[in-house]
Amino acid sequence: MGRRVVITGLGIVAPNGVGLDAFTHAIKNGISGIKRDPELERLQFSCQISGKPVITDELTLQYFSELELRGFNSTGILYGVIAGIDAWKDAGLSTEINEEPDWDSGTIFGTGTSGIEKFRESIYKIDDFQTRRLGSTAVAQTMNSGVSAYLGGKLGLGNQVSSNSSACTTGTESILMAFERIKSGQAKRILAGSTSDSGPYIWGGFDAMRVCTFKHNESPEKGSRPMSASASGFVPGSGAGALVLEDLESALARGARIYGEILGGNINSGGQRGLGTMTAPNPIAVQKCIKDALVNAKIHPDAVDVINGHLTATSKDSLEIENWSKALNRNGIHFPYINSLKSMVGHCLSAAGSVESVASILQLHQGFIFPNINAEDLHPEITNTIDESRIPRQLIEKESNIIVKASFGFGDVNGCVVFKKYTD
Repeated sequence: MGRRVVITGLGIVAPNGVGLDAFTHAIKNGISGIKRDPELERLQFSCQISGKPVITDELTLQYFSELELRGFNSTGILYGVIAGIDAWKDAGLSTEINEEPDWDSGTIFGTGTSGIEKFRESIYKIDDFQTRRLGSTAVAQTMNSGVSAYLGGKLGLGNQVSSNSSACTTGTESILMAFERIKSGQAKRILAGSTSDSGPYIWGGFDAMRVCTFKHNESPEKGSRPMSASASGFVPGSGAGALVLEDLESALARGARIYGEILGGNINSGGQRGLGTMTAPNPIAVQKCIKDALVNAKIHPDAVDVINGHLTATSKDSLEIENWSKALNRNGIHFPYINSLKSMVGHCLSAAGSVESVASILQLHQGFIFPNINAEDLHPEITNTIDESRIPRQLIEKESNIIVKASFGFGDVNGCVVFKKYTD
């Protein structure tokens, strides 16, 4: 059967809250982290709003030395290190570095594009014949595995230390990869998560594709509208989420707090066949991913209490609801509660799956269902499939047993993970 895998630590860097307390308060109260972005306005983006975490210099110096920060400008690594170390500490694990690596602990921490600002700086310096002025950390900041390398060094991890990358499915995939490694007995604990850089060089391509909203530049907090009839595209966001996954036996032996359990999940691809393309999901693959995740977790579809969807505030939201309904064979009033964190933080891209998984676990552990904001005008194609009461617009104080989190990314790739309230 393999080992039971539980969650013992959480860390979060989100547009509407850095740290668990601030983030929990924000999602319970429907507080948006989306604001007007002066840089996007200066560069004449169509979408001039964004979700960016607020990180002060004082906070940064709690995680990096002044020497490490010399020439450092990778927001993705910054977010990932803060979230990762916070999760490690939240799990009650030591950050003291010993001479011997911790052979039982590792990290699988994903990213999309790493160190884009450093890339830009490097290109200008190379073109100006200033290669020697790039600095000794240029490679570490721009390699895709930079975030896991920084975390591995700061925590002295001796097990698997790597970064995965699967577009918007990255964070969910990293959790499932960590789950499998622990379940198979190859590690006792893995710091799983993902991060995404901020800024116009990350978001420009999406603005050019016209998939970002341009209708709410004067009303940023109203801009991200998953499941809404007036949704006009996603709001670009960034941040990082981190979860410490641990062998249950190890967690119990050290008296760790347990937030929840991972029962299983699934990763697949639609192969860009049928209706699937580089940017659109194959509905058959999405439904199969959900069904296979429940089979892997040994959970009947009727047992699902809450869905934390991908739901980006684009034209694909109604298709996603239809896919969930078909996969679970549940509709109307019998459909689970469903919410989208993107209504408050925007689309955090490669960080989305992990940021949203932290929100899912908090709901499970603390017994609440956070509201969907900006969903006062639900799309009729959605309400034709499920009852609008299943889309909470206000906080619901309610215990849940099973929450399913899914992510569907560019490249027609899908991930679905099943979280359960922990019991002996």
